[in-house]
Amino acid sequence: MQLGMIGLGRMGGNIVRRLMKAGHTTVVYDHSAEAVAGLAKEGAAASAGLEEFVAKLDAPRTAWVMLPAGHPTEETVMKLADLMSPGDTIIDGGNSFYKDDIRRGSKLKERGLHYVDVGTSGGVWGLERGYCMMIGGEKEAVSRLDPIFAALAPGIGDVGRTPGLKGPPSRAEQGYIHAGPYGAGHFVKMVHNGIEYGMMAAFAEGFEILRGANGDELPAEQRMDIDLAHVAEVWRRGSVVSSWLLDLTATALADDPQLEGFSGFVQDSGEGRWTINAAIEEAVPVNVLAAALFSRFRSRQEASFGDKMLSAMRKGFGGHAEPRVAVAKREPLS
Repeated sequence: MQLGMIGLGRMGGNIVRRLMKAGHTTVVYDHSAEAVAGLAKEGAAASAGLEEFVAKLDAPRTAWVMLPAGHPTEETVMKLADLMSPGDTIIDGGNSFYKDDIRRGSKLKERGLHYVDVGTSGGVWGLERGYCMMIGGEKEAVSRLDPIFAALAPGIGDVGRTPGLKGPPSRAEQGYIHAGPYGAGHFVKMVHNGIEYGMMAAFAEGFEILRGANGDELPAEQRMDIDLAHVAEVWRRGSVVSSWLLDLTATALADDPQLEGFSGFVQDSGEGRWTINAAIEEAVPVNVLAAALFSRFRSRQEASFGDKMLSAMRKGFGGHAEPRVAVAKREPLS
């Protein structure tokens, strides 16, 4: 199949590469002419503007927008809608707010266009590992694009089947699902990221406790100098808390045991806040997720070793660099 990609950043560019490796054809556009030229050398069809981009797509056209949530995505989707024809499909694969998807999907449907929202997880490792995708939109549009999603997904790989599942592997077992109507894909991804905040915070706090076991606050006979890198490594093997996040933690500690390359300023990209708002609307108590979000706010005032670990994990899975801001150092307990 053919897919057009707008936005060739950390994930957009690698999505294009993974599709081309699977035999699909691509048309690309980005404000960065250098990014476009780089993918053109790898086999993508380059375009210098949205008009040229749309003109190079075969009907029914499919354009995937991989841009920051908010105005950049909104503006691009609506400009594409003006250029495309009934039967064409616009995909938002970024981290948009699900209520924006519901609004956009309904608006585009009135013009005969299909709209699909894809919550995409995989970060900078997606080219190699594949992308976990949570998809919202009309069944007709999602089904037509199944070859694209199947090529991007991790596949069943070496993950054992869940007991009780029989027959050919489902989409979910392959690493992608059609979650529901407009907005469902980003809603599921939003909650996924809220949970991610909580898991990351738990690892960060736990390792800070381990690090503090050798602190001056403790009696000398209770102090333990624990090798955090070894703990992370052993937990990766057979422990109930083993996970990709723990893999990234182990890598970060092996490279930089004191995490001196991180300030501990932990940014949030919005989904955690939206998850808390959704919980409030549904009257669902989310003590852990709320605390994890607020701890990120606190990290911007004073940073701890645990905050540095959160930053290390974010850099590990998503390539998120810390902003260049001054962060107050945490004073030792007296």
